[in-house]
Parts: sequence; C-alpha cells; structure tokens
Amino acid sequence: MPITLSHQALAPPVFLAPLAGITDLPFRNLVQRFGAGLVVSEMIASQDLLNAKPGVREKAELGFGTENTAVQLAGREAYWLAEAARMAEAEGARIIDINMGCPAKKVTSSSGAGACGSALLRDLDHALTLIEAVVAAVKLPVTLKTRLGWDDSNHNAADLARRAEAAGIQMITIHGRTRCQFYKGHADWAAIAAVKQAVSIPVIANGDITDSRRAAEALARSGADGVMIGRGAQGRPWALAEVAHDLYGAPAPKIPHGQALADMVAGHYEDMLSFYGRDLGVRIARKHLGWYMDQTGTDAALRRDILTTRDAQAVLERLPDALCDLQRRAA
Repeated sequence: MPITLSHQALAPPVFLAPLAGITDLPFRNLVQRFGAGLVVSEMIASQDLLNAKPGVREKAELGFGTENTAVQLAGREAYWLAEAARMAEAEGARIIDINMGCPAKKVTSSSGAGACGSALLRDLDHALTLIEAVVAAVKLPVTLKTRLGWDDSNHNAADLARRAEAAGIQMITIHGRTRCQFYKGHADWAAIAAVKQAVSIPVIANGDITDSRRAAEALARSGADGVMIGRGAQGRPWALAEVAHDLYGAPAPKIPHGQALADMVAGHYEDMLSFYGRDLGVRIARKHLGWYMDQTGTDAALRRDILTTRDAQAVLERLPDALCDLQRRAA
C-alpha cells in the first residue's frame, strides 16, 4: 500500500536509510534502479549547505528534482534549518527530512554547531521550534527521523511524534534504539508501536532490518506502515527490492551473479569515479567493493589487491575474477 505525502505516492513502503559516507548519489541511484519507495540523502548540516562548505555539495548532490528522494537536513538553529530547507526547495527537492536521530558524538556534542541529531530528544520544546520553522519555510512535505529517546530511562519518541504531527510533519521514521545505545544490542521494534499509536501520520520502522523475514517481524511488532533499510543494503543494492517483492508483491528484482554482478559493480565503480573524481573516487569506492566481495567470498589475496591498488583500470579488469560465483570459482 503506498504512502502518500502531499500527493506524492511512495510505493512500495520500503525505504533506503541515510548513511553517512555510504548513501551517496551513485549508490542511491543504483538502489533506485532495483526498486525502492524512497531514498534519503546523506545527512547534511544546514549551515554547511548554505555556506557551500567544501565537500558538502559533492556528497549532497542531494538528488534535487529526483522523484522519491528526500533531502535530509540537520541543525540546532531554526534560522539555518529553515533557510537550508528553502534552498533545497528552490533547487528542486521533493521532500525535506529533519534528522533528530544521529547518535554521533560530533553531532550531539554541545560544542560548536553540535547538540543536534538525537541530542534534540533531550529538549523537545526546542526540537519543536526547529520543526515548526522548517514546515513554515517550505511547501514541500517535511518528514522526521529520530530514535526512541535519549536513553532507556526516557523513551519520549511518542511525545515528540505527537507534537511533530501537530506541527505539520507528514511522516516519521523511528530507529528502534536510544541514542545511548548507538548501534549496540538489538533494535526494539515493539517499542515503535507506542509511536504508531500516538499519531495518524505514517510511521516507518528502522533498525536491524536486513531481509524480508526481519522486515515482516518489524512490521508485526511495531504496527508500522513501512520499513527503512540501511546497513542491510551494503553490498546488496537489490535488498530493498527483495523485501518489497516478498512483503508487498512488487516485481521481483533480477539479482545479478557472476559476470552480471561484475558488470553491475563495474558500473557502480565508474559512477563513483565520475562523481567524486578519479583519485577520491578510488578511495571512497573501496568500502563498497569490500561489501560486494564479502557477498561472494572473494579470495583474501585478490580482495586485498583490489582494495589497496590505486589503479582504477586494474580494479575494473579484476572484478570478474573477484565476483564470480563460488561454484564457478570452485570448478
């Protein structure tokens, strides 16, 4: 069942989470080609976007004008968030997502421009001033991503969600952990149910959802309207499409193997080189190549050679050997 935000249908309700340094434009485009109801840009600091801090626009070629792409903004000052949202809207953004869930110390710290992300769960009154400022600044749908609370003694996501809905937020994504958990332990999907019960807007479950079985369990425990997948898509850009097929009857993805996989990875690699420039692209692509080779059990020596070389052509030439099927390699 599609989720509709201001006449924008997001279907299937299987979304790609924003992951710093990972869900850049080349990766989002690849996931979209397999099938996803929504992809979200890497988190971008609102003031950095406005000031064109070096590197920010590259990672935040935010998919302006691209359907079913949300631009995620973070910040602690209403003025900067609102102005960044206006800028994103002027550039063609379709959806603005506010980050109130990032647990990183550099984001939640009170020094500098910090004390944003999940730190805002400690001050819901201030969080609401930011939400109100962004909603008032744009005509686009505004959504929110957050966590259960700051720590286990204060699960206040339901309260935040209720107030956010009243302020105009059209959808909320909940990572089923507190900020103090970071990514340890297990996501508590059942705790998301309190948020779902508190609001009438769509609620998306996030955290530890890597495949169809876990997605179905998360939906059953949370009562959520959809799921958001992050780390489960690393090395598996078709993962969202698999979940969408199994849970919602979307077309089954054609999962590449052998030479088809090598061709897909080569295309992703070349997209990264084009996007970042050759020198930087070679370095940034390594983590993605590592995840792809993890999926295929690449020989350790070959894996090391591919991940350490600076010669992009050499990487492209060796991908077929690195990513062929295990059965073919054994033969």
